[in-house]
Amino acid sequence: MTDRIFLSSPHMSGKEQDYIKEAFTTNWIAPLGPNVDAFEREIASYVKMEDAAATSSGTAAIHLALELLNVGTGDTVFCSSLTFVASANPILYTGATPVFIDSEENTWNMSPDPLARAMKEAHQNNKLPKAVIIVNLYGQVAMMDDLMNICDHYGIPVIEDAAESLGATYKGKASGSFGKFGVFSFNGNKIITTSGGGMLVSNDVAALKQSRFLATQARDNAVHYQHSVVGYNYRLSNILAGVGRAQLEVLDERVEARRAVFNRYVQAFGDIDGIEFMPELENTYGNRWLTTLTLDPAKIKVTPYKFIEEFAKENIEARPVWKPLHLQPLFENAKFFSHDQNGAVSERLFEQGLCLPSGSNMTEEQQGRVINKFLEVLQVEKKNLQTSKSN
Repeated sequence: MTDRIFLSSPHMSGKEQDYIKEAFTTNWIAPLGPNVDAFEREIASYVKMEDAAATSSGTAAIHLALELLNVGTGDTVFCSSLTFVASANPILYTGATPVFIDSEENTWNMSPDPLARAMKEAHQNNKLPKAVIIVNLYGQVAMMDDLMNICDHYGIPVIEDAAESLGATYKGKASGSFGKFGVFSFNGNKIITTSGGGMLVSNDVAALKQSRFLATQARDNAVHYQHSVVGYNYRLSNILAGVGRAQLEVLDERVEARRAVFNRYVQAFGDIDGIEFMPELENTYGNRWLTTLTLDPAKIKVTPYKFIEEFAKENIEARPVWKPLHLQPLFENAKFFSHDQNGAVSERLFEQGLCLPSGSNMTEEQQGRVINKFLEVLQVEKKNLQTSKSN
């Protein structure tokens, strides 16, 4: 059996051991410690924000952001529909109700048009959302100027879910630095990893101080253990933060490696009629966390699921584009605002979308296996169609 090619596997630099060894040598094994403090400073500096708070996951960071905005039962939160469920689950944690917003074609991210319609309707009903969660999908930043203008017009704070887009920029400004809060994930499959972890960033230093309080079980300032509000166990360990510090040192290299993977895919089959790669908006620089594309069923007679099935036979991991949250059973009663009257963009992307192996540690030989198999599947289907027509 050939070696497995993963969709996006961890890529260690080798320096992680130095930070881990330091944590063991100094006996900073318990949660928090010098690595956590330094990792927070370094992330804040990288994205040019005033402060950062390390968390146990990106999901925890979103939950804390909602708590800091006093989101609760009876409130609504607008959220991108085309995303992983972790973007919206924290809305349910608070007891609030999600309202989902469709994507647009230029970035696959939240569309300004349905957001504007949703805001207008909510304003007319005296039911404006407490927050808007804008997701930067697959390493591409959303149309932030347009989206922020709408939210600012109504005075609604933005939580920028940049879990997949650390290292990307929009008009020279770092992904995750546009909203009231930005969120990053360091899950094992992300562009840099701490095995599991996340980060909440903001220019509101006082709010992040409060987030640290809530994330450490909300212990009051007393000699004994006293608690006046509900808290959480959401802080990152000192050991994992050490891993993150070493990873952050090579983040820019990892971005360039992922972009190189993307470019090789484009060179291999970007000219095939019916294949469209996820766009990169003008004046943005995506990290290309995953190379994603769509297959026009009118021109490509192979479904994403067929490709996934055939890749699996060769020990290659691939997957569909995220299933929109408004189609998930968990959110079957949630309100959804579509991009236009011709059908939801997010639904089409889900039906036609495919994610290819994109790891920064994938060799060119491994990528060649993926490319060859992709082209082989297309060729076999073409022959089958020709045979069926001749019969």
